[in-house]
Amino acid sequence: MPANPRQPPPFRHRPPEPLGLSDSPCPAAAMSRLSGGWDGAGGEVQLLLDLCIQCLTKNVSRYIADIKPLPPNIKDKLIKLMSMQGQITDSNISEVLHPAVESLDLRDCDISDNALLQLYNCKQLKKINLNSCKENRLGITSEGIIALALSCPYLREASFKRCCDITDSGVLALALNCQFLQIVNLGNCSGIMDASLQALGENCKFLHSVDFSSTQVTDDGVIALVSGVCSKNLKEIHMERCVNLTDVAVEAVLTCCPKIHIFLFHGCPLITDRSRDVLEQLVISNKIKQVTWTIY
Repeated sequence: MPANPRQPPPFRHRPPEPLGLSDSPCPAAAMSRLSGGWDGAGGEVQLLLDLCIQCLTKNVSRYIADIKPLPPNIKDKLIKLMSMQGQITDSNISEVLHPAVESLDLRDCDISDNALLQLYNCKQLKKINLNSCKENRLGITSEGIIALALSCPYLREASFKRCCDITDSGVLALALNCQFLQIVNLGNCSGIMDASLQALGENCKFLHSVDFSSTQVTDDGVIALVSGVCSKNLKEIHMERCVNLTDVAVEAVLTCCPKIHIFLFHGCPLITDRSRDVLEQLVISNKIKQVTWTIY
């Protein structure tokens, strides 16, 4: 009887290589491996990447030293999530920043001038939001704004609502160094006076939206702003609760800003019926889309 031919060894399935999630000492290491993606597995890789980021944000203090070498696309995701959770601080912001970062929304984060001093390498930053939704934000002063202005020349949008320690010197630095500014929010910055509006009017020709509500500005400041290089681009002005403004400021805006379509100045006790009459005609002719005012 002929001998049986030799049988091949049974096939043994080789398990896939680990992704580095369980055997890695840090989710940051796994993220570095996942960030490049694999052909044909984009969805799965993205899901794993998101899980790693969530894990990292829950243990930021533990893994903070591992964040700095991460690639920019991962850091952008970290910045967004950490910002939403209020986790970015003076002590860790330098770890998550990278030279190509373009947007920082820090309104829910407890930071001071020290954080702004860490932006020296963020030359591409175009938007920063330091608004405080409820209480005044202490710790952000003109020193920090000057550092921001010197570091980020391509800034387009700067929001500092309720940063009550900012003064004219900070806004002057922004106007001189960030001439591409389009949107500036200085609402409730009680230290802001006419010099800030004059600086913006003289230097920021792309400015189209500005909020200086609840500040100390006068008619002279508004006239300097709306008669400056941005006059033909201004579309939106908020100057509510400015106790020093009169009908002169309202008339200056309406005379010098042909594109204005949002104009808010309620709570200004020195503004009279004279402004209302002019505004009613503009509203009827549909030249202004939104306007609010209070006549005393």
